[in-house]
Amino acid sequence: MSHAPILLYLHGVGDGDLDDGWQGALEAALTRLGYPDLSGVTVLAPKYPNGLRGVDDDEPLPKVAVRAPRGDDAKSNRRDFERRRTAMEVLLGRDDRGDGVLGGDHVAPVAGNMRRFTQADNYVKNPKVRAWVLQRILRQLPQAGRLVIVGHSLGSVIAADLVRRLPVGLEVAGMVTIGSPLAHERFHVDGLRELLDEPPANLAWWVNFWSTADLVPTRRGVSTVFPWVLDQRIQAAMGDNPVRAHSATTYLRNATVALAIGRGLFGSQSKEIELARKGLDIPLDYAETVALLALRYAHLTLKELEGDIRDRYADALRQVQAASLDQIKARNANGSRPMPRPIANLAVDLSDPSSRAPEPALPAHLSVDDAVVPLAMIAVGNVIRPFEIEVSKEKRQTAMEQLTLEMQLGRQVGTNVFEAVDSARKVLKGPTNWVKWTALGLGTAAVVVATSGLALAAAPGVAGAAAVTSALATFGPGGMIGGLLTAGTLVSAGGGGIAIGLAAPGTSAEAVEAVVAAHLATAILRKLQGLSQDPQTWSSLVETEIEVTHEFARLRAVSDRAAPTLKELQRKLDAIDRALDYLHRVGLEPK
Repeated sequence: MSHAPILLYLHGVGDGDLDDGWQGALEAALTRLGYPDLSGVTVLAPKYPNGLRGVDDDEPLPKVAVRAPRGDDAKSNRRDFERRRTAMEVLLGRDDRGDGVLGGDHVAPVAGNMRRFTQADNYVKNPKVRAWVLQRILRQLPQAGRLVIVGHSLGSVIAADLVRRLPVGLEVAGMVTIGSPLAHERFHVDGLRELLDEPPANLAWWVNFWSTADLVPTRRGVSTVFPWVLDQRIQAAMGDNPVRAHSATTYLRNATVALAIGRGLFGSQSKEIELARKGLDIPLDYAETVALLALRYAHLTLKELEGDIRDRYADALRQVQAASLDQIKARNANGSRPMPRPIANLAVDLSDPSSRAPEPALPAHLSVDDAVVPLAMIAVGNVIRPFEIEVSKEKRQTAMEQLTLEMQLGRQVGTNVFEAVDSARKVLKGPTNWVKWTALGLGTAAVVVATSGLALAAAPGVAGAAAVTSALATFGPGGMIGGLLTAGTLVSAGGGGIAIGLAAPGTSAEAVEAVVAAHLATAILRKLQGLSQDPQTWSSLVETEIEVTHEFARLRAVSDRAAPTLKELQRKLDAIDRALDYLHRVGLEPK
C-alpha cells in the first residue's frame, strides 16, 4: 500500500508563519500547473519561533543517522545524484548561482531585520537553541515515508542541518530552499560544510531558489557553498520590494518553485517525450545519417561493457543522445524540415532520471564507398563527447564489427576499419610519440575558423558540399555530431583554405597529426576494401606541407631557434612527411 507523500515546511525568523499563508499560495500554484491539491499530502509545519529566541532546556543535538557512503558507494551515490540533478535542471532550466553582492555577509542580516536576525544568530551560534529546534522538528516526523522538504530563509539552514539527522526510513524525494542565506559566512552552522561535503545518500535532489529583489540571498546561490546544489533564479515581479520579495508566499506562488515541489510530491507529468517520437517516414540527410551511425556504435559499445564503466558509459550516452536529438530538432525546425522517424525515436526523457536511451535503428543501406569516411571517423573519434571514458580497443573493435555486420557490409569491414587505424598509428609514430586521436575532435575549431567554416568543403561520401557546409554551420565543430562532421570534412575536402588552417599557429601539432592520421586511415581502409583512392588525400597533404613549410621558413628567419612555435611546425611537417612517404611507398599516390 502506498502512503501519502509528506511535505515538511520549515519557516524562517519571525512568528513562524502562524496563519500558514504559505500553504494556500503553494496549493494555488500547484493546481494552476495541473498538479493535485494538498488534500492527499501529509503537511507538517512545526512552529519554533519561541525556541529561536532562547531556551533553557538541555536537549542533545540529534545524531547523524544517515552515514556518508565511502569508496565505490560514494562514486555511485554521486553519479546517481547527478542524474537526478540533471533531471531537475532539464525540468526547470539551467542553474544560476548568481553574481553575488559586494559585502553580502553584512547585507543579509540587515535585510532580515536586525531584531529578527537575533533569532537566526541564536540558531547558528547557540547549541541549545539548535538542538531544541531540531528535536522539536524530528518529534513530528514519522520513521518512514516519502518526504519533500521546503525551507524558507533560516528554515533553509535548518533543512540543511536536519537532512542527515532524519530517520533512515525517510526517503527525501526532494528539498527546496527559498530565500536562503546559506551562502554567507554568518549563517555557517558548525560542521555543516563538512557534513554536506557530498550529497547525502537519503536525498534525491536539492533545488535552491533566489530572487533578484530579495536581499537575504544577496544574489548568491547555495551552490557557492555546496557545488552539487541546483540554483535557480526567480525574476522579481515589477514593484516587488525586498520585504515582499523575501516572503515565503511570494516564492511559493512562483510557477517554477511550485513545479519543483510538485515533481517531488507527485512525480512527472511530462507527455512531451511521446510527442517528440512522432516523426515522418522521410529519408535521412547526411548529418542525420552520421548521428544515427555514431549512436548505434555507442550502443553496441555499451553492450560490451560491465560494472561501473558500463553504468558511467550509459549515463554519458543518455545525455549525448538527448543533446544530439535536440540539435537535430533545432536544425530541422530552422530549416522547416520534418523530423525523420528514426531520429524522432531516439527521444530521451532526461527529466526522468530512471529513463534509458532508446536504441537507434540503422539508416538505409550505405555502400562501402559511402561508409568509409563516417566509419573511420567514428572509430577514431569520441562518440560520447564531451564525456571521456576509456574503452579498450578490443571492445571498440567488436562493436565496430557488429555495426558493419548490421549494415550488411560484413564483419570484415569493421575489422579493416581498426586495422587501418592501427596502420596509420604505426606510420606516424615517431619521435613525437603521439597517440592523441581526440585532437581530431578537439583541435579542429581553429581550422574551421581559418577556413571560414570550411566553406570550401568538397563532397564527402554521400553528401554534397552544400549539405556539409550547411550542417557544419548548424552544428559547429563541437559536440558529437559537429565533431564527426568536421573531422569527416577535413579528410574528404581539398582546397588551400584547409591547408592554411592546418598550418596556422592556432592549430596545434596534435590536431594536425590527428588529421593526417585520419587521412592515412581512410586511404588504408580504401586499399583494404579494394576501393579507388580519393585524390584529395594526396593533394590535401601536399598543399598542407607547402603551407607549413612556408610558415616555418617565415618564422624561422626572425624567431629564436628554440621557439615553441617552430617546434610545433616541425612536428606538423614530420607527420605530413611520414604520411606522404608511406603513400608513395605503397603506391597510393596519384598516377
